Amino acid sequence: MEAVRLIEETRCALARSAVVRDVVAEVWQVQALVEAVGSHIAITGPPAVRAEAVSLSAAGMHGCVTLRHDGQGAEGVRAARLTRMDDARAALGVLALLLAESVTALVGVSVSAEEGGLYWLCAEAIDAADQSADRVAGILRGLALPERGPAA
Repeated sequence: MEAVRLIEETRCALARSAVVRDVVAEVWQVQALVEAVGSHIAITGPPAVRAEAVSLSAAGMHGCVTLRHDGQGAEGVRAARLTRMDDARAALGVLALLLAESVTALVGVSVSAEEGGLYWLCAEAIDAADQSADRVAGILRGLALPERGPAA
């Protein structure tokens, strides 16, 4: 599935999440998608952004570990359906929006958390999403730079 379409599907799933368990599961899906997008760009993207893309993938992996969730919903790991990225800038722009929405959802869960463990899980997951968003911004900056050819 194309990256922008998959990210939009994930945004809709996150928006539909009404209970804590579903929000955590969808934020896990977001981080799995971050990992997949980072890996895809690291393999297929321009050399100038590959290192930052590897960092994005690692940040997504860290986010998945932080949430301690298996990510297995009725449809499995959504990110596994990523097959192509037609426009990296568009995909990264929508991914940045999705990360911001996941932070908003996590803040909502954390303020209503009745147990300290859930609160701290949300705080760590928010930090992971912020790290992912920083990596996305770095890749977007790298993509905006003109390609440098060999020195004349």
